[in-house]
Amino acid sequence: MCGRYATTRTATDLSAIFDAIDATSDDEPVVIDYNVAPTDPVPIVRMSSSSGAGGSATRVVSVARWGLVPPWATDRRGGARMINARAETVATARAFAKPFAVRRCLIPATGWYEFAVPPVTAAAKVRKQPYFMTPFANEPVVFAGLWSVWSDRAGDAKVMTCSIITTQALGPLASVHDRMPLFLSADRWDAWLTATTDLDLLLEPPTGDEIARLEIRPVGQSVGNVRSDGPGLIVRSDEPADVPVDLTLF
Repeated sequence: MCGRYATTRTATDLSAIFDAIDATSDDEPVVIDYNVAPTDPVPIVRMSSSSGAGGSATRVVSVARWGLVPPWATDRRGGARMINARAETVATARAFAKPFAVRRCLIPATGWYEFAVPPVTAAAKVRKQPYFMTPFANEPVVFAGLWSVWSDRAGDAKVMTCSIITTQALGPLASVHDRMPLFLSADRWDAWLTATTDLDLLLEPPTGDEIARLEIRPVGQSVGNVRSDGPGLIVRSDEPADVPVDLTLF
């Protein structure tokens, strides 16, 4: 799964990286967050029909709440449980099939966290070791995502929400968790945003070379607290994970 990540680039940065229009606002700005948790606002890159000549589609940077809320939901509370969509079932799951067909997005991140139990103490109730998966190079890791718009029954409150697609972990990432976000290299961004046929091909996992570009970095225990934030959370730490603790991931 992917239950916590970091996003540390501004709207201006993201517009340049993705050749996209900044569609954010003062009411819904892009926020730098080193400890994104479910239902937090996060930047996404999606396609939007232009009001210009021909109504051509263009990439835009928007802000969405992490945790997809289907249009038929009576309230937004279920979004916290819909932060991930499994690649194996995304095309058929009731909540995700329509967004997968027509409302896919890119979700840029600096990296994501996973919490692993040290093998030598796996049988004991011990503090899990958090790891931060991030590119060795100073570049974003881009998750394959879905987006949707939910509104209340009166139609007054409209909220854009999103979910990250996960797949089976591969290579060294499998030593941390059995799932990982489906992340996309730059040559796959356009197809993910615009393809209308052969959608199953969009779900191909990253190559071994792409996975090798990621660092698996042990970090400190502070990330386990959703109220913690700041660049110190992603700094490498050799702090031992051998003290019993109850981590709150959500």
